[in-house]
Amino acid sequence: MIAKLTGTLDDTGPDWAVIDVSGVGYFVHCSAKTLTALGITGDLVTVHTEMQVSENDVRLIGFASGAERAWFRLLTAVQGVGSKMALAVLSALSTEELQRACAGGDAATVARAQGVGPKLASRIVNELKDKAGGLPTAPGAVGGAVALPAGLASADAVSALQNLGFKPPVATQAVAQALDELGEDASLDALIRAALKRATR
Repeated sequence: MIAKLTGTLDDTGPDWAVIDVSGVGYFVHCSAKTLTALGITGDLVTVHTEMQVSENDVRLIGFASGAERAWFRLLTAVQGVGSKMALAVLSALSTEELQRACAGGDAATVARAQGVGPKLASRIVNELKDKAGGLPTAPGAVGGAVALPAGLASADAVSALQNLGFKPPVATQAVAQALDELGEDASLDALIRAALKRATR
């Protein structure tokens, strides 16, 4: 299974991107928000992926963050929600908005997604209401709390950035983004270096 791609953004379309990894182009289906986050053609990008295999199709779905992928998995577990519908929801709502809508039973917000009617929106909210609080939102989501995995390295990295003068929310978001890219096994030094590139005063 392909879990992550790092390469050059070679081309994009309305709901897809091609990531060139060492000369091999991977066609990846994406939400509108992921496409925006990837940037412009020629940029070096990292995409978290989910591979879906059916009788007639092998499809690679791409996400700008691990949080978005986690929500995609939850959404597609709901009866009547396929990959296209899940991407439509993630195109219309940020993970923070989706988490808030599910936790609050706000089906109307979920129904803003293209192709999602009131009945399906209600089903999504009802089935995910109890699970919403356990999932992180994407780092940098406006107004959203960033959930960091438990561990000394992430806590020490946040502390190090705060000691350098960064505000706690900024430090936490930067470290979360660094973890998202490097993985939870990253060393403290690597986390701090990666987080410093993302932190803004």
